[in-house]
Parts: sequence; structure tokens; C-alpha cells
Amino acid sequence: MKTLESQPPTKRKQKKQPSKWVKVKKRLLGTNSDRGLIMKVIFYALLISVGFVFLYPVIYMISYSFKDLSDLLNSSVNWIPTHFYTENITRAYEVLDYIPTLLETIFVAVVPSVLQMMVAAVVGYGFARYDFKGKRILLVLVISTFVIPPQITVIPRYILFNNLGLLGSIAAYAIPAGLGQGINSAIFILIFYQTYRAIPVSLIEAARLDGAGEFKIFTKIGIPMGLSAFIISFLFSLVWYWNETYLASIYFGGTLSTLPLELQRFVAAYNNMFPGSGGDGIAGVNEAIELAATLLSIIPLLIIYFISQKWFVESIDRSGITGE
Repeated sequence: MKTLESQPPTKRKQKKQPSKWVKVKKRLLGTNSDRGLIMKVIFYALLISVGFVFLYPVIYMISYSFKDLSDLLNSSVNWIPTHFYTENITRAYEVLDYIPTLLETIFVAVVPSVLQMMVAAVVGYGFARYDFKGKRILLVLVISTFVIPPQITVIPRYILFNNLGLLGSIAAYAIPAGLGQGINSAIFILIFYQTYRAIPVSLIEAARLDGAGEFKIFTKIGIPMGLSAFIISFLFSLVWYWNETYLASIYFGGTLSTLPLELQRFVAAYNNMFPGSGGDGIAGVNEAIELAATLLSIIPLLIIYFISQKWFVESIDRSGITGE
């Protein structure tokens, strides 16, 4: 009989090492916690493709803005001009009457944007925090106004504003924005509604037990916790009011002007200011001058975006505008 000492030791189960094919497969296809090489290539290729689609017009515009007439006529000059030509920017600056028009554009865009933001915040807070009869019906009616194109209501509004003497002034923008009927006001009310619904009820009740009134609750709790919605509402309103040309041309006439409006009549204004052929070889308006004017008109929005992009992206993520 064999003793325990004479018995061979039990063999430990050795962990099976993955084969080289498995390692290669993981590197190419990835795992649950890490993207593989193929997925990374596809992912970055899609990002570069989408980015190129958006950046191509901007790069094209910048490149052509600094081309002279000889570069435009030379088919061998594509992206990089033969020399840095700034006369296009100078003439576009003069035709647009840039600084006064820019100040009027900021005035026309900022005033209704601020009013629309404030009113949308109050209305969204009311829908989110209070229960009353007909609340759902009113909310549906408010949101349904977003579906109605403004071109349908422009004639009744024009007649009403004409009778009230509001045409040709900022009041044609400010009064509808202050009454919650500005450009796409319904979507901002919905954003504030979603934001304020996320505030815990216990927090509101604790503030009421401490003696805070409804106005103080809104200013001390609602505004800080809805900061992301405020940023989203203001920036989107600013861009939409800035780029609006249809309503601006109808309501303002020739009293107020914006950069997009001046850009629409740029060719006629240029031909009036610089009739015929110039002594520097520029024969009337050309593509480079038009693109230079377009570049000047979008530079303020690009500056605003680069300054506020951090808060802008964070606000979109917090406000639930992406579909959360």
C-alpha cells in the first residue's frame, strides 16, 4: 500500500493561454471595454468625413476671399492664393458698412433673445412645478405652435403691427418674444419644462418650509439649476434672430438692417458703390468679393461660438435636448 508521501503531487491546472489568433482578433475587433483597431479606423474615418463636409465650405470661403482676379481666372490656383490679397475684404467691409450694421445686428438679435429666454424660463417653470386644470392641453397648444411655419402668420401679424405702429422698430421682434411667441419659443419652453421637471420636489418643499416664497424659490433654486437651459435658449435664439432675413425684411423695412439683410442686397450695393471697372483690375463684383462679404457676416457668430463652446456643449448635454 502506498503511503501519502509516496503519492505524486496533484498537478495544478494551468490557465490556458490565448492563442495568437485570439490576440489578433481582439486587437482588430476589440472587446467590450475597448474598441478594436478596425472600429477605431471606421470611427475616425466617419468623424473626418463629417468634419470635412462641414469645414469644406468654410475653407473654400476663406481661400477665395483672399484671391485676386488673376487667381480666380487661373485654373491652376485652387486652394492657396499666389499672394495675400486683402482688397476683397476691404471693399466688402465698405459696402456692408460693417461696424454700424454689426451693431444694429447685435441689437436686433440680443434684445429679443434675452426677452425670449426669460419668458420661456418662467412659462417652462410654471408648467413643470404647478398642476392646474387644462395644463396638458395648454402645453400641447404651446408646443404645436412650433409646427406652424411663421410664413402662415406673417400677414396677420404684419397688419396688426402696422395698426399698432410697431413696424420699423425693434418692438416688432421684442413684443412677440416677450409674450412667448418669438422665433421657435415653443422649443425653449419645452427645454425649460424638461429641465425643471428634474428638480427634486423635496428641495422645493424644504425651501417652502424655510419660508421662501415662489419668486425666491425660482430665483434661488430654479435659475441656478436651470443655467444650462438658459445658455441653450439664449445662444439658439441669438443665432436664429441673427440669421432671420424674411421677417426682418418685412417688419423693419429700411429702418433697421442686419448683416444677413445687407448680404442679400450686396451685389446691387456693390455695383452702386463701385460702378464699372476699377483701376486695380477688379471689374465689378466677383465670387471672391461675395465670399469675403459672407466671411465678414459670419465672423461674429464664429467668435461667439469659440468663446462659449465649452458651456454650449455642456448645456446641450444637461438640458436633455439630445433626446434624454
